[in-house]
Amino acid sequence: MVEEIKKNIKEVKISVEDMTSAGLHFGHKVSKLHPKMKSYISGVKNNVNIIDLEKSSKDLQKALNFISKSIIDGKVVLFVGTKIQVKGLVKLTAIECGLPYVTERWLGGMFTNFETINKRVEYFKNLERKKSLGEFEKYTKKERMKLDKEIESLRVKFEGVKNVSKLPDVVVIFDIYKDETCLREAIRKKIKTVAVCDTNTDPSKVDYPIPANDDAISSIKYILEKIKETILNSK
Repeated sequence: MVEEIKKNIKEVKISVEDMTSAGLHFGHKVSKLHPKMKSYISGVKNNVNIIDLEKSSKDLQKALNFISKSIIDGKVVLFVGTKIQVKGLVKLTAIECGLPYVTERWLGGMFTNFETINKRVEYFKNLERKKSLGEFEKYTKKERMKLDKEIESLRVKFEGVKNVSKLPDVVVIFDIYKDETCLREAIRKKIKTVAVCDTNTDPSKVDYPIPANDDAISSIKYILEKIKETILNSK
């Protein structure tokens, strides 16, 4: 069975040289090091921890293999990246891969109170449907403006998850420090996690950690490109 799974997984090429060029090795200042990240540190430069990319590349491959198997098995994989500098990239990649995403503020309870959140999503979809059918025309201009404003507000919150009818099977988080609530809810609901783990975070909380710089756009872009290639190869 294991051999059969391996045959289905088309591994993408991971290069430590390319990872270095993308800046995946730059961690945070030494003073911010999380004790459980020590084993991933290869040295210090200008008071900044340097991540061992030989180890990181192996963990990245493990994470990609898991994502591939999840896609092959028809699992629901959710992208979460709300940090300002990377949320556009996360959203674009999720759309290109045909996956749901959260790139605005994480709404507390999205996993732990899924039924209530899902009702709001259905309400949003119902409003969109009514508007498309011209049902708003019976309202006054002021009422239509109010409804349009509500739709836009709901779109910001729920556009990326409006086609998710059940809890995801896997969540890919691009900064577990920023989106700690998401990680905590995923753990509570036993949702498998893949996450970029910078030197100021605890990788032991993640099922498939990817030790890497989570601040640099180039670093996240490299990881996203490998995830995208993996997903498209698996469909």
